Amino acid sequence: MAKVVKRVHRHVSEIKKEVLKQMLVLSTGGLGLVAALAWNEFIKELINEYLQPLIGGVSGIISLLIYAVLVTLLAVFVTYSLTKLVKKS
Repeated sequence: MAKVVKRVHRHVSEIKKEVLKQMLVLSTGGLGLVAALAWNEFIKELINEYLQPLIGGVSGIISLLIYAVLVTLLAVFVTYSLTKLVKKS
């Protein structure tokens, strides 16, 4: 009987650790999404505020292109930096 209780206790402990691990992953992912959306709004506003007045009437497609390039560069930079950081550890 003691062996069964010990085994159940070990499984419960493993499940708790796995649940905490998944909560951490989900929380990090959620906060990452919120940060990405905040950057999204910032870049959009930056383009609308400063770039569109300079370009004028054809600013729609050019603004979208510049926005896409900026977001891509930011994503590459963050991914590269995080990859370097992980490799250091």
